[in-house]
Amino acid sequence: MKDTIKHTYLAADFGGGSGRIIAGFLLNDRLELEEIYRFSNRQVKLGNHIYWDFPALFEDMKTGLKLAAQKGYAVKGIGIDTWGVDFGLIDKHGNLLGNPVCYRDARTEGMPAEVFKCMDEHRHYAETGIQVMPINTLFQLYSMKQNQDAQLEVARQLLFMPDLFSYFLTGVANNEYCIASTSELLNAKSRNWSFDTIHSLGLPEHLFGKIILPGTIRGTLKEDIARETGLGAVDVIAVGSHDTASAVAAVPAAESPIAFLSSGTWSLLGVEVDEPILTEEARKAQFTNEGGVDGKIRFLQNITGLWILQRLMSEWKACGEEQDYDIIIPQAAEAEIDTIIPVDDTIFMNPENMENALIHYCRNHALQIPQNKAETVRCVLQSLAFRYRLAVEQLNRCLPAPIRQLNIIGGGSQNKLLNQLTADELGIPVYAGPVEATAMGNILTQAMAKGEIANLRELREIVTRSVTPQVYYPKK
Repeated sequence: MKDTIKHTYLAADFGGGSGRIIAGFLLNDRLELEEIYRFSNRQVKLGNHIYWDFPALFEDMKTGLKLAAQKGYAVKGIGIDTWGVDFGLIDKHGNLLGNPVCYRDARTEGMPAEVFKCMDEHRHYAETGIQVMPINTLFQLYSMKQNQDAQLEVARQLLFMPDLFSYFLTGVANNEYCIASTSELLNAKSRNWSFDTIHSLGLPEHLFGKIILPGTIRGTLKEDIARETGLGAVDVIAVGSHDTASAVAAVPAAESPIAFLSSGTWSLLGVEVDEPILTEEARKAQFTNEGGVDGKIRFLQNITGLWILQRLMSEWKACGEEQDYDIIIPQAAEAEIDTIIPVDDTIFMNPENMENALIHYCRNHALQIPQNKAETVRCVLQSLAFRYRLAVEQLNRCLPAPIRQLNIIGGGSQNKLLNQLTADELGIPVYAGPVEATAMGNILTQAMAKGEIANLRELREIVTRSVTPQVYYPKK
């Protein structure tokens, strides 16, 4: 008997350390996922800058698309999501002018102070609603202008990372709203470019193209790509192309407002609201208003997440002391150390050696220094939970009523110790999962674009039927 053809959506999900092609199938009002292909993503130091290897990532993406075609799936759409703020520039011939520079590059050091010589910081926040972070696109572009980067002179259009992948798949250049909102160059209320900001910085206006919303068909695979991958003429669909936007769309909750923590290399903690919150209190607390699926706003703080732990694990591995998360996390749960470090301190941004940076910070601030790996991990995780408590306290002051539960999504939702420490610090239940929130939100937004799902509420109902979050209650 011939197998039933599965109608499939593909998510191309790019993170800071790896990328994946994931297939999603809607069956009996539930979503099933299958990882088709996983590949590494690395930062490359070349000369004075740190780059992303875009050509290699694009080739890996095509490999994953080929594998999906070889499985015989009837692919109805492809959605792309990535990390925020980074971009590539294309010229009038459609060529990429250079590999995108990584947001961890040092070129933006000191740029916020330079930018706010040109504009009023209070008025700027009232328009863009974005937390001032040196990594933001605004400061990357101003750095290029200050250094008279020749790319700005010849560039025709700026494309954020998911826009760039989409462009080379379809030949159509546009800017998706959610990813553009991470740039600090968008008007939070109009959901369009803040040309006042762009003009104040002397940036070329023509770089900033048409804004499209999640659920829009971005274009169709170019003939050569369709042939090479074997997929044929498949639509590339705009999703919440900032990975957190897709992840938040897949929070399996119905309370209002939905409070979330997208937990990975970065921690993005906030609530989903209908309109931006642009108050002075929100600015001082460094909240950001980023675009979400279905016209929503993600009102959140960007917090250094599992980056410190990830770096520690990679350093230990490089020294021949590789640790297994399943072993070290339970050991950390038994460790006793009171030290709390400020995870957002610049010393932890991209040090040459993370463990040395942590020890150096503790020594300089008369804090108890972790004596072994378990204590080090415990220190990092309880510091994160403490930082989450501060964020929730600030968040509650911006809302009509305090949040009643926190939904942790993404890879970090698997960290049982961090989840419990977070529940203990916040004094409210923590619901952990789904791990694959980004892929689920990506795929289901495509299904919404194709009319298989009516709206965001129905999307979340499908997620709720498809996964069962683990609940962590505060310990008395």
